[in-house]
Amino acid sequence: MKEPAHPKPLRFLVIGAGSRGTAYGRAVTAATTGTIHAVAEPHAFQRDEFGRNFIWGDAAPKPGQSFADWKDWLAWEQSRRDQNHPEGEEGEVGVDGVFICTLDETHVDILLAIAPLNLHILCEKPLALSLRDCLSVYRALAPQTVNDDNNNDTTQQGKIFSIGHVLRYSPHNILLRQLLLVDKAIGDIVSLEHCEPVGWWHFSHSYVRGNWRRETATGDGSLLTKSCHDIDFIMWLLSSPAPSSSSTSQIPTRVHHPRTITSSGALTQFRQARKPPAAGSATNCLSCPAEPECNYSAVKIYRDMHTAKGWYDWPVKIVCPDIEDVARSASDSASAKEAASRHLLQKLEEDYTPETADEAIAARPWYGRCVYESDNSVCDDQVVTITWDDEEQESPGGQGQEEDERNLRPAKTAVFHMIAPTEKQCERRGRVYGTHGELSYDSRTITIYSFATRTSRVVEVPRQPPEEERSHGGGDYGLARSFVRAVDAVENGAMGVEEAQRGFVGCTLEEAVRSHAVVFAAEEARREERVVRWKEWWEKALASAATPLS
Repeated sequence: MKEPAHPKPLRFLVIGAGSRGTAYGRAVTAATTGTIHAVAEPHAFQRDEFGRNFIWGDAAPKPGQSFADWKDWLAWEQSRRDQNHPEGEEGEVGVDGVFICTLDETHVDILLAIAPLNLHILCEKPLALSLRDCLSVYRALAPQTVNDDNNNDTTQQGKIFSIGHVLRYSPHNILLRQLLLVDKAIGDIVSLEHCEPVGWWHFSHSYVRGNWRRETATGDGSLLTKSCHDIDFIMWLLSSPAPSSSSTSQIPTRVHHPRTITSSGALTQFRQARKPPAAGSATNCLSCPAEPECNYSAVKIYRDMHTAKGWYDWPVKIVCPDIEDVARSASDSASAKEAASRHLLQKLEEDYTPETADEAIAARPWYGRCVYESDNSVCDDQVVTITWDDEEQESPGGQGQEEDERNLRPAKTAVFHMIAPTEKQCERRGRVYGTHGELSYDSRTITIYSFATRTSRVVEVPRQPPEEERSHGGGDYGLARSFVRAVDAVENGAMGVEEAQRGFVGCTLEEAVRSHAVVFAAEEARREERVVRWKEWWEKALASAATPLS
């Protein structure tokens, strides 16, 4: 349900009109006070389709609403500000905030370029592909210390910042956190197991044939690009300060830093050694003799499972962004499916040879390529283990020692498993072991077993509209609502930035950078086959980057 409008209308730019940009465009339009005012997207069909759906409808875009590149928008916005036209003048309307939904490797350049504009920002995860770049973004966007008229230093946060860690914002996970940290439904947490089953064909689409198939020079892989919000989810439960509640005063307010981080993982399945002998020298599904028997046949995944059934959305539109336009041009449903399938197969036929330059291969996805002959290098099976010691007291002795001890969080362990060949697709599941019971969860249910009563109970999870449920269990809509509410509170004078950031977004830029850092530490532990001692590692990283973080 869309929220009632507030005095100042909120306008947003979406940079990148792919699947994530479309998800946020839909959520903002359907469920918030904000409006999508402009789009920057290099693919003409995607740009126009996004504009028709969320901005200009059947009319033509107005000046300042459609850009082929984010740099074009940046130049336009800087010119608009230089000319100092009043708000509301035709063709000179700016935006309050920006959604950055482009490919991962572009995030840091966009963030650093638009930081001086002092706009509210929501950036899709991951923030950047290296810890150094994450810290550069922090320095560009972090609260600044200024000297007031009385020569006192004060910290001023410029604008709202949010990161696409959607798991924090689903009603299911918000309730899960409340049960664990506030209600203490199973006592103190002793250990947590969390799994992301990526899905057998989903992994082949995105991480074998698609844009996220290669590790970069900085060492990022599928743990960062696919599962950084799972690591953030674990840190949100076990490391971040707990949510406040008027019914309890025994809630820790400090960050509980890990002690150690370890990881192991490998590319186990999608490599040449696993190629079926019957496939021979074939490198493309459309010319492979083993294609009819192969589970990972691109023909089966994209045509038989999707376009043949009249489905042209993700993942098919990632392969062919204009496939819906092709289908719409047909005279009837049967003709649409046939035309769409022909168009799809032409795209799947595209392949490269040993003579193709590596730069050309890396520059784009190859969705018809054999999964056993691809240039992928990211893990398809990885485990991360994080441990915590008993939380240290900040001040020894004194009148409040007993209360301090009650507030401290005890030692615990978390194990995360990212696995590719699964039936479920991104439907997370897990189990939490506590001093008073066990809690198990999947993407829809929560079950609590009590040691005291030796009985189990299923906790009712708030129901959502189907469209919201399909969007990361409501996480997309929850994140969009939280971000827009925070921007609304600031722009309409109800709250300061810090209060709105804490009250609505619930995650600071510092916290987002720190959870990314845990991913980079885990990847370092995996590559070097060693144990990372977090505090020493983190202090060294901050010292080398001269970044003041806790």
